[in-house]
Amino acid sequence: MTAPAMPSVGDALPVFRVDSIEADKIRIMALIFQDPNPIHFDLDAVRDAGLGERFVNQGGVTMAYIINMLTNWTGSRAAIRNLTSRFTANVFAGDRVEAGGTVTAIRKVDDQTLVDCDVWVRPVTDGNDIKPVVAGTATVAL
Repeated sequence: MTAPAMPSVGDALPVFRVDSIEADKIRIMALIFQDPNPIHFDLDAVRDAGLGERFVNQGGVTMAYIINMLTNWTGSRAAIRNLTSRFTANVFAGDRVEAGGTVTAIRKVDDQTLVDCDVWVRPVTDGNDIKPVVAGTATVAL
């Protein structure tokens, strides 16, 4: 895989899209993670928590969409030097989301070009006021 072209500050990162969060995958990931939170596999628990009628995606899985986006852009997970994130809302089974970001700085450290980015995951909707469900920063080496 070839390295991406050198970006400029303000450039948008290529978007990584998930067309549908699958309920079965949420339940499977709860088993893999040994996550005991029933909002990932018990609809009664989702309703009791006041969260509606759909399973809630694991935060770590939602954050991983940022890792997928950065990996697709740079060509390697090894290029990711740092990632911080905060969770601002839930993602539910059936939702469509996209991960993306913006280049905020480019710097040379030793023999590496490091690119700092604001990153996010947000729902794909028809509305104009789209707030991220995960927001953070990342540094990648190009």
